[in-house]
Amino acid sequence: MTQLSNKLTNFIQQMPKAEIHIHLEGSIQPKTVLELAKRHGKVDTLPSNTEEGLRRWFTFIDFPHFVEIYLTIQDLIRTADDFALIVYENGADMAAQNIRYRELTVTPYTHIDYQDKGLNFAELYRGLENGRNQAKEAFGVEMRWVFDIARNFTDNEDGSYDPTPAEKTLAYALEGKKSGGVVGFGLGGYEVGYPPERFAHAFEKAKGAGLLSVPHAGETVGPESIWGSLRVLQADRIGHGVRAIEDPGLLATLKVQQIPLEINITSNICLNVFPNLASHPIRQLDDRGLFVTINSDDPPQFNTSLVEEYNILAREFGYDAAGLARIARNAFVAAGVETEVKERLLQEFDTWVRENR
Repeated sequence: MTQLSNKLTNFIQQMPKAEIHIHLEGSIQPKTVLELAKRHGKVDTLPSNTEEGLRRWFTFIDFPHFVEIYLTIQDLIRTADDFALIVYENGADMAAQNIRYRELTVTPYTHIDYQDKGLNFAELYRGLENGRNQAKEAFGVEMRWVFDIARNFTDNEDGSYDPTPAEKTLAYALEGKKSGGVVGFGLGGYEVGYPPERFAHAFEKAKGAGLLSVPHAGETVGPESIWGSLRVLQADRIGHGVRAIEDPGLLATLKVQQIPLEINITSNICLNVFPNLASHPIRQLDDRGLFVTINSDDPPQFNTSLVEEYNILAREFGYDAAGLARIARNAFVAAGVETEVKERLLQEFDTWVRENR
């Protein structure tokens, strides 16, 4: 472990950053959860009616506890105005961390079809876009959306595959792409028992429509999940991907193709993908020449932030300012945002780094 200098700490805080793996519902802070609960008369569904009590509840225990928090929060997001609020608050968080661009993963199926809220896609999307535009005006930040399939909601009662959630998510994503807001098509949830191959039909159509293929893979399942995502889902990026370290052939393929890995260090430790920071392969993956990015996943639940993830790179893995800037630039390069915005963001980043070496 390295003691960070004030200079390096300030460099990390002030450096313009992009984040391409963060879940909207998993980024909501306790203060906003409480506000939503009061809006809808649902404070009694929460384990505490105080912000501090909710923060303690957020402290990660295990995966079932994580899912409990996630579904409780989702149930509180019930109107277009609710979506606008959580997106705007996300923009405020971006400004506080000097995050200039975020791709936020949203799971529309659970809000519209799985949970009975009387919410339709037009309302959900209007809220997302209103919040995005308000945040851009207030903070100058850019956001885009990744709509993802929730693996765990794709079973029929007899255990067979139900294609409906994937097909509905695809329809929502294609509709959102028309406005320029949705840039990627994802696959989330628990990997075990839900291989990428079963979702090929939806990803083929999403790719054909110009959406990035950005499935989660190589987190709770090993290299075979990443191979399947590359071969069958034509993945443009891999969410997590850290278990590629177990397969030399896969490492070579990822290096040659320069497939971006959306790495979430603290999330990996909390979810027991690796037992501790010392065993995390971020440095090995980077040193082997793979295309790595750093992200925060579900920051309040894992008691982290994007700034803290970069602090971990410096403190635990020995990265200096030049190394941090190199990895930070990768996220801008891997972003699915339209070319003119990407070029502007990259120019701003490069200018800042050049002036702050």
